[in-house]
Amino acid sequence: MAGEIDSNLSQLEQSPLNQAGQMTAMKKVLRQQVLQAREQLKQDLRDAAEAAITQRLSLMPEYRQANSVLGYMNFGTEYASTLWIAQVLEQGKRLALPKVNRDKLELYWVNDLKSQLAPGAWGIKEPLTERCVPLRNLEEIDFVLLPGVAFTKQGARLGYGKGYYDRLLENQHGATLVAAAFSMQIIEHIPQDATDLKVQWLVTETASYYCCVT
Repeated sequence: MAGEIDSNLSQLEQSPLNQAGQMTAMKKVLRQQVLQAREQLKQDLRDAAEAAITQRLSLMPEYRQANSVLGYMNFGTEYASTLWIAQVLEQGKRLALPKVNRDKLELYWVNDLKSQLAPGAWGIKEPLTERCVPLRNLEEIDFVLLPGVAFTKQGARLGYGKGYYDRLLENQHGATLVAAAFSMQIIEHIPQDATDLKVQWLVTETASYYCCVT
């Protein structure tokens, strides 16, 4: 997959598009190819990988020391973050989850996944505002688990193209930013601009990578 991605990106770099247009086009190619590969993971391999990722997350000192965490409800072929979220609640940590409101994410405290969530944008389960308390101050969060399509070992992240987390966390400096992904989602290079969020840790089924984020 890496060779095919590199070939397609090289063609785009030689196209007549301006710099911004090239970056958008390159990110689109990366998303399509990584998502396609992720969808082809066999279920038995996926199950084993998700169990390993969940264990690695739960053993992180940054997570173990955290009192409040921000997670997300997975959809499609993403890592099953619900496995980790169940542990968060079992261990008595405070859990915040996002809800899409137009072009931004709003955060709410959740302690009961069955009664406080319902399908929202794109069918992803979101907090029911009438049953949850809003999180007003992001500085209350100690540990953030982020979704994404592709990552590099240096912390670059390729999201789904909406920029929700880039905007949400642009001024956040206290929490540990972590991504959980299958090892096949790691690639060599992701085009980045100044507003693209980077992660501090990348956790896969085979290893946990500390990313040099500046």
